[in-house]
Amino acid sequence: MAIRVANAPCSWGILEFDGHGPAVPSAQVLDELAATGYAGTELGDWGFMPTDPAALHHDIERRALTLIGAFVPVDLSNPSAHTEGIERAVRTARLLRDAGYPHAFVVLADMTDGNARRVAVAGRAGDADGLDRAQWDVLTRGASAIAGEVREQTGLRTVFHPHCGSFVETATEVDLLMERTDSSLLGLCLDTGHLTYAGADPIAVFERYRHRVWHVHFKDCDPDIAAGGRRNESDYFTAVRNGVFCELGRGGVNFPRLVDAMRHGGYDGWVVVEQDVLPALGTPEESARRNRAYLRRLGL
Repeated sequence: MAIRVANAPCSWGILEFDGHGPAVPSAQVLDELAATGYAGTELGDWGFMPTDPAALHHDIERRALTLIGAFVPVDLSNPSAHTEGIERAVRTARLLRDAGYPHAFVVLADMTDGNARRVAVAGRAGDADGLDRAQWDVLTRGASAIAGEVREQTGLRTVFHPHCGSFVETATEVDLLMERTDSSLLGLCLDTGHLTYAGADPIAVFERYRHRVWHVHFKDCDPDIAAGGRRNESDYFTAVRNGVFCELGRGGVNFPRLVDAMRHGGYDGWVVVEQDVLPALGTPEESARRNRAYLRRLGL
């Protein structure tokens, strides 16, 4: 299968954290996403799209789209959150499956606002801001349990999404997660923007974990805004409000080289454009169109 291109509701301001204004209706997002040339989408927050499988299938299929994944953040370093996280991930996976998308992924992440310190130092986190060995055991045990229950109860696979403002952000933390989890159970969602903001090289991460990269998010990162955030010690949410995740090709991610590496490495899954914006920040439909045109110039 050739690489296919999707977009996600976060590009229209549908984000996992609260307090950022009214959401754009899902019908408008799907209409604009299809009109700007994308073949698939992710689910967005629970309840943004229909939670009835038949209604969800209808909304996706009538626009000739495919539903390819759903983002599920869980406070993984908190063992008391694991049971609820399993329930939420399985509920989400069951919706994807029952709506007719058994090849979609649960995109699991450590919860962005699970620890205020990590949100505060996003993009510049050091070893002192991370977990100790016992806490890593808790986090990876939770991630593995969620992926295991999703597979057992629904047949869907789970990928882990390193995310700024969480305990799995830096290249070192990605290495620790990969070392401590089963490669047949938990894949990696390569998010180019979050890795870049965290100071990692997404191409190097892809090449290191090619066999575990089952899903890819194409997100760019404005180096000036990122540097300003580090210099001013801004938190993750401030960086997003300032537009750190810019249109593709306008930031620091070397997408031409990454696409070449993906082709050379035999990647044949989806790439999902993600340009996190807040409502009224930018023009999502126009950005989506420009992002799609940029990827066409790269042969996607």
